[in-house]
Amino acid sequence: MKRDVSLPVCYVTGRLEAGCDEAGRGCLAGPVHAAAVILPDDFHHPLLNDSKQLTEAKREKLRPIIEAEAVAWAVGVVDNEEIDRINILRASIEAMHRAIDALGVTPGAIVVDGNRFSPYKDIPYQTFVKGDGRFGNIAAASILAKTHRDEFMRRIHEEYPVYGWDINKGYPTKAHRAAIVEYGPSPYHRMSFRLIDQQLTLF
Repeated sequence: MKRDVSLPVCYVTGRLEAGCDEAGRGCLAGPVHAAAVILPDDFHHPLLNDSKQLTEAKREKLRPIIEAEAVAWAVGVVDNEEIDRINILRASIEAMHRAIDALGVTPGAIVVDGNRFSPYKDIPYQTFVKGDGRFGNIAAASILAKTHRDEFMRRIHEEYPVYGWDINKGYPTKAHRAAIVEYGPSPYHRMSFRLIDQQLTLF
């Protein structure tokens, strides 16, 4: 991805603008995390980019920098049981709303990665496909959502090490699906998702 290393942090000049993104939408297990981040207008970092374009080491390096220098930041979480009740799209948006709720300041505008969002109070918002590679505040949100979720998945890996969540973070790898077949689903699995390949048998 071609990237300007000085990603703009604000789309609407003169407003405290929150960038939002989620992590874990495509996973078979665990919650979906979303972050909301308001960066200062003069925030720049040469590594700042869509979290998917960064190594784990670079994401972990950026996390404390973003958390220390942001005007405000917060992470919202929707667990797997609620995902099963309301569906993953609604859960992703709900996690973003919870992150905005927790900011401690009211943003003047919201920008969101992707093409779907639901109104939050009366605050104007705009969605951007691949916005995490275009705007610094969305990129920062993608990094916080990803690192906070990865931390959670490493923690619950200690409870259920057979699924390899320390490595796959709950995503549908071949090894993860094979472990579900062998051991059955855990309490953290999303039962509304197709947990195994059709050619496998879940006992």
